[in-house]
Amino acid sequence: MTNSFNPSVRTLMGPGPSDVPPRILSALARPTIGHLDPEFVKMMDEVKGLLQYAFQTKNELTIPVSAPGSAGMECCFVNLVEAGDKVIVCQNGVFGGRMKENVERLGATAIMVEDEWGQAVDTSKVAQALKNNPDTKIVAFVHAETSTGASSDVKALCDLAHQHGCITIVDAVTSLGGSELKVDEWGIDAIYSGTQKCLSCVPGLSPVSFNDKAVEIVKNRKTKVTSWFLDLNLVMGYWGANAKRAYHHTAPVNALYALHESLVILKNEGLENSWKRHKHNHLALRAGLEAMGLEFVVTENDRLPQLNAVTIPEGVDEAVVRARLLNEYNLEIGAGLGSLAGKVWRIGLMGHSSRGENILLCLSALEAILSDMGANINVGAAIPAVQKALNQS
Repeated sequence: MTNSFNPSVRTLMGPGPSDVPPRILSALARPTIGHLDPEFVKMMDEVKGLLQYAFQTKNELTIPVSAPGSAGMECCFVNLVEAGDKVIVCQNGVFGGRMKENVERLGATAIMVEDEWGQAVDTSKVAQALKNNPDTKIVAFVHAETSTGASSDVKALCDLAHQHGCITIVDAVTSLGGSELKVDEWGIDAIYSGTQKCLSCVPGLSPVSFNDKAVEIVKNRKTKVTSWFLDLNLVMGYWGANAKRAYHHTAPVNALYALHESLVILKNEGLENSWKRHKHNHLALRAGLEAMGLEFVVTENDRLPQLNAVTIPEGVDEAVVRARLLNEYNLEIGAGLGSLAGKVWRIGLMGHSSRGENILLCLSALEAILSDMGANINVGAAIPAVQKALNQS
């Protein structure tokens, strides 16, 4: 007899997904209705409005793509990039490299601006690349680099791009809901995110937003968008402003219930309060880690509150530590990627995972395992430091 799948209950403190609260899991179980049902269409409009709030934008084309964050990235590139275009791609981690892949697969040229992993994008390097390549069409960069925990200056990069007549594509997969992000005020032209990070929704949807300038580029392409499914000229018929929607694809109805609920939770908490909560909890985690004797990869000014890349003590097998955290404490943290593989842990404090009790669990478990392995840490210092930080307003 084949049995149902019942996963263990984990505490998710890796680079994503984050813990999904019961309210959102409950929303998934609501009755499935048709994707053209008037009730569902009404909810779609509410999702668009709530996403506009989360992105801080009035962009009419603000929708969830019916696929994970990687599809949101591809949606931006396939709609805005054509063969022969020149795109400046900033890379300071794994996900800038994925932008490059998108550009090259579309037959365009990627002009790479590279920075050390763990550092913010250097605006002076971007300025020089724009000067050297005056025919550039797009500047693409990651706001919150998930592979390193580094945050870059979105407004400065957008201002720079616009001075040279370029539009911008911004990766906000890890920042939406967790870090200050203001699409309209900062002049972001196209942006994509994911639902499974600071929104604490289930994986599988990718919020995107395009301003009028970007929409005009999409509508006036010389060639067809290379992806039928992600072609916004078609998708806009389903997610458009009119009450009568044109069928494009069968939307993931129940996943959209979950996104709606997560955005309601965000709206009720208040966007700025969510940003403050993530920062407050990061400072508590930092206090505990530093008291234990561990160090961060990213300098404080460029550090993300929701994704913390922490150096591994000398002589410690990082994979064994992660396996023991999972098996003994049902706690997940992330490994390093790319050039940071084997050198760091990535500890997430995203969305519903960004709670004081999770920080206390993580650091007490980490201390117990590292102490048992004979690592050179300060035993007994982390928890008092966390508690003191949590009690500070």
